[in-house]
Amino acid sequence: MSRRVLIVEDDAETREFLAKGFAEEGFAVECAGDGREGLYHATDGGFDAMVLDRMLPGLDGLALIKSVRAAGLNTPVIMLTAMSAVDERVKGLRAGADDYLVKPFSFQELLARVEALLRRPQDTQEATVLACRDLEMDLMRRKVTRAGREITLTPREFQILEFFLRRKNRVITRTMLLEGVWDYHFDPNTNIVDVHISKLRRQIDEGAEVPLITTVRGAGYMISDG
Repeated sequence: MSRRVLIVEDDAETREFLAKGFAEEGFAVECAGDGREGLYHATDGGFDAMVLDRMLPGLDGLALIKSVRAAGLNTPVIMLTAMSAVDERVKGLRAGADDYLVKPFSFQELLARVEALLRRPQDTQEATVLACRDLEMDLMRRKVTRAGREITLTPREFQILEFFLRRKNRVITRTMLLEGVWDYHFDPNTNIVDVHISKLRRQIDEGAEVPLITTVRGAGYMISDG
C-alpha cells in the first residue's frame, strides 16, 4: 500500500512541484491550497505524513498543527517556511511540528526528512474508550453505555457513533458521513444518512434529558460536550 502524504501549500507552483516529486517516489498525494482545506483533509484521512507551509490563508500553519494535535492525531508533520529566525522554528516545533525546513530547499532533503520521520517508531497507543458527557464507547469490547445503561447498536450504528465521537464538537456534514462511514464518494440521492441518524438518536437518547446528537441547521450534525 502506498504511503500517503498531505501537502498544504498555497503557492500553486510549489504545491505542484512537491506533489509531482512525492508521486514519483511512490507516495499517494493529496493537496490543499489553504489552511482550512488542509485541516479538513488532515482530520478526515489517514495520512502517513504532512508537509505544511507556515504562512497559509484561512488558517495559518501554526493554528492548523495545533488543531491537528488537539484532535489526537500524531501524523508526522514537516513545516516549510521562509522564516529562518530561531524563534520561528521554535514556535513551529512547540505547536506540534516534528521538523522544520527553511525555503528555498532541496526536494531530496525534504524527502529524506519525511522518510526519516516515517522510520521513527510511532506511538501506537490509541484511546480505546471514547466518551461524550455520560456516554462511553469501549472500542475493544464493542460496548456502548450511557449513564450506566448498556446500548445495543448495529455494526453500522456503532460505526456512525464512533465517527461522531472521534470528531466531537465539530460539525459533521452529510458528505463526511457518506464518505467516512459508507465510503460513498458520490451522493446516492437517498435519505440513508438521515434514517440511520434518526435510529441512532433513538437508541442513545432513550430516557435521557439531553440529546447528544444535535442538528446544525443548514450544515449537518454535531455531538458535543455542552
